[in-house]
Amino acid sequence: MVAFADTSFLFAVYGNDAHTPVAVNWLRETGQKVCISELADSELCNALRFAEFAGRLGSGDAARFLAQYESDRTAGRLRLEICNLADIVREAKRLSGMYTAEKGHRAFDILHVATAISRGAELFLTFDVNQKKLAEAECLRVPF
Repeated sequence: MVAFADTSFLFAVYGNDAHTPVAVNWLRETGQKVCISELADSELCNALRFAEFAGRLGSGDAARFLAQYESDRTAGRLRLEICNLADIVREAKRLSGMYTAEKGHRAFDILHVATAISRGAELFLTFDVNQKKLAEAECLRVPF
């Protein structure tokens, strides 16, 4: 089963937020390898650094969490998927046309779901409630 993670899930795993226990337990219980996109990779790195800047993480925590993230990527627990941007944008436009006017989805949320769809994901890992609705509307299973 192909599982794709968005940034909210990744931040829960690596940034120590309110969803961390659920995310970490799910990973331990399932042993599921998780696919990530360049978008989620970039967004996570920035989110960790911004959380430290904003005082939500302690000094040096972002670097420590990023080192653990890189270690998990190197060990194969996370797999960076190289995606064709044109395919993702095309899928994002379709999703926007179908859902945004009625449901109010943000562009980055649409891009995460579009990436998962374009890579054949069956499972979408997110703690974002609105993004979950979009993923489920497209028949992706969201476990949380």
